[in-house]
Amino acid sequence: MAQKIVATFSIAARDPLNGDLGVAVQSKFLAVGAIVPWVRADAGAIATQALANIAYGPNGLALLSEGMPAPDVLQQLLAADDERDHRQIGIVDREGRVAAHTGRACYHWAGHALGDGFCCQGNILAGEAVVTRMAEAFVAAQGELAERLVMALDAGQAAGGDSRGRQSAALYVARKGGSYGGLLDRYIDLRVDDHPDPIKELSRLLGLHRFYLTRPSDDDLLPIDAAVASELQDALRALGFYSGPTTGNYDRMTTEALFAYGGRENLEERIVEDARIDKQVLEFIRRKRDEVRRERPGARDERQRTER
Repeated sequence: MAQKIVATFSIAARDPLNGDLGVAVQSKFLAVGAIVPWVRADAGAIATQALANIAYGPNGLALLSEGMPAPDVLQQLLAADDERDHRQIGIVDREGRVAAHTGRACYHWAGHALGDGFCCQGNILAGEAVVTRMAEAFVAAQGELAERLVMALDAGQAAGGDSRGRQSAALYVARKGGSYGGLLDRYIDLRVDDHPDPIKELSRLLGLHRFYLTRPSDDDLLPIDAAVASELQDALRALGFYSGPTTGNYDRMTTEALFAYGGRENLEERIVEDARIDKQVLEFIRRKRDEVRRERPGARDERQRTER
């Protein structure tokens, strides 16, 4: 009977600056994100693949959450598994300790590379350079953990990736209180289940996540002065959310219009309570205002007259 092999390359890592934990993965396998990545903010990150034992995920996280170091967790999981020679797994614990296993029966090329706070692993790859380049790219990358993980995947693919091709990819990053609404640790959970260029699509989705679901920093925010308030009033009027005059005052009516529009466009994570506005939100509103004006009845005739 044919075995279902999750031939893939992945990286599990911890960010020492803020404690974020995550896994990124690509494979010639449908919906790899449903199998490989397992992450908890108070425990660690696990990638389970090859003849994947999915139980390694929840069982390993349970042990990590008790404070057991990654190497000990790995040994306990393998000791209880008669099929360990067919398994591949990478583990990073909440302290940044790492461990990995590539079973001797995994299909060539298969192997892993360990680094400071991360591990890269893969099987049925184009060669060892895939995991080597992933490790190098991760170490050299700047920014948040999510972006660094995707950069590592991209480097692995550039080195040949899965020798059979590509189909799916996933990114999971856990941060305490990092979810939508701040109630859970599911900071970033993105999946590309079936796509001809899954890493590129994953990167696009991460960009959307950053806009819609990542809270702005102070550097992202502009004061709503008279000029910005006037522009918002005009734009929100064009969008059908503001019916008052253009006063240049960020008053209650303007605030309510902005929050109402933000709710419609799912911008609530990026709109703040005080008299400031996220730069990206302002650009988004400008684009939407211009789209509405271009679609306004008579706008085409007006443009044609102007062009003549």
